[in-house]
Amino acid sequence: MPLSDATSRLAATADPAPARLEAAPAWSRLEVAPVRGRSRLISCENVQPLKVFNPSSPTAACHVVLSSYGGGMVAGDAIRLRITGQAGARLMVSTQASTRIFRSIDGATAKQHTLGELGAGALAVVFPDPVVLQAESRYHQTQEWHLQPDALLLLVDWFHSGRMDQGEQFAFTALHSELRVRVAGRLVLLDRFAFSPDEHIATSPGNFADYQTFFSAYLVGSPSDARFRHLAALLAQQKMPGSTGPHFNISGQPVLLSVAKARENVYVLRAAARSRMALQPLCDALLAGLAAEELLGYNPLKRKY
Repeated sequence: MPLSDATSRLAATADPAPARLEAAPAWSRLEVAPVRGRSRLISCENVQPLKVFNPSSPTAACHVVLSSYGGGMVAGDAIRLRITGQAGARLMVSTQASTRIFRSIDGATAKQHTLGELGAGALAVVFPDPVVLQAESRYHQTQEWHLQPDALLLLVDWFHSGRMDQGEQFAFTALHSELRVRVAGRLVLLDRFAFSPDEHIATSPGNFADYQTFFSAYLVGSPSDARFRHLAALLAQQKMPGSTGPHFNISGQPVLLSVAKARENVYVLRAAARSRMALQPLCDALLAGLAAEELLGYNPLKRKY
């Protein structure tokens, strides 16, 4: 057999070239630990489009502010964030402003994935401004937290139906949100929500009626922890204005609010309102409660609102 024919046959029967390996997606990271009696940001890495700021705190708690280039996320953006609170750390995570989700031209989706870990006795408060779903936008959000049994998490998830000041209501294309919280490896909270206005009548009474902004707060901790009991009582105190009156009309309320004890160590608060300002008293009450000395020791957002 000619050498050229043998070479051709070997080439034809050899394994194809290995597929080109894609680089692992980059993660933004922040880690907080107690240092000389104060919680400090000891590690921080930003990956676009996310930007992390660390304003000074007058107490032992650490405050981290999340921002993004352009004030929001365009279709195809993917934010991946790892948050670590070491044992005994106290952390507040907020955002610089509302996160705008801009319209998707080619069907791509803006995505954000947060993975959090809290060590023994650690506290994390996640209190962002709302996500604003602009017309024709697509947004997919997942959050996963792993807690030691005596860690404490208060997490807020908040979205607007659109640019309310421009009269935009449920003009987005798709929203998907999922939250998982595990304590000592055990799943204690799973909350999924997905909505596509094109497939449902958003303003029907069975969906959102004429409410435009939606606020959820999740509290996970140990019932033996005084901090958990303090926050659980704070959530339970939140009531709709006038809800105890003899002529209470639920359809006429500017805010609908409910609080449920889902498990011994899990509370869930949900609120729907016709305007952003209608939820301000609720935000003020929660932030005032978080200013307790055993929690954050101050209200990090007092000058913001």
